Amino acid sequence: MLKAIVIGSPGAGKSTFARKLRDTTGLPLYYLDMLWHKPDQTTVTREVFDAQLKELLGQDRWIIDGNYQRTLEPRLTACDTVFLLDLPLDVCLCGAQSRVGTKREDLPWIETEVDEEFRQSILDFPKTQLPQIYKLLKKYQSDKKIVIFHSHEEAERYFQNGSAPS
Repeated sequence: MLKAIVIGSPGAGKSTFARKLRDTTGLPLYYLDMLWHKPDQTTVTREVFDAQLKELLGQDRWIIDGNYQRTLEPRLTACDTVFLLDLPLDVCLCGAQSRVGTKREDLPWIETEVDEEFRQSILDFPKTQLPQIYKLLKKYQSDKKIVIFHSHEEAERYFQNGSAPS
């Protein structure tokens, strides 16, 4: 594994998993949220984001954390390994709530609440984004290692055993 992406619903634990993966593999870790968001809670332009992502994808080794559906296919094309955290909705909602007030390396500000728009994006994820993700994963399954976790325990076992869930 030289180029891995970590995808899944907001609140699923992508960033936590990606940090463990970085610490285990020594691969550099990049957060899409850090490319997209500015510290003042505004965003860069789509062109700036795309240019930064293209530069990252051209590197020899990386882990890229984040869903950003619009850019998923280029990341799938460039990576050799995909980790999908397909966790239950209640786990994702709790995960989003648990990080409120916490300084994180994957976001340039401290969240003070789970706003309604963000909460709704988590609620909508299984219906609007997850089917598209699985469709793309099927397209790339022949030449990518794809690991899907349905619980935090499965993800933790991956690091303990060095293998995918059975």
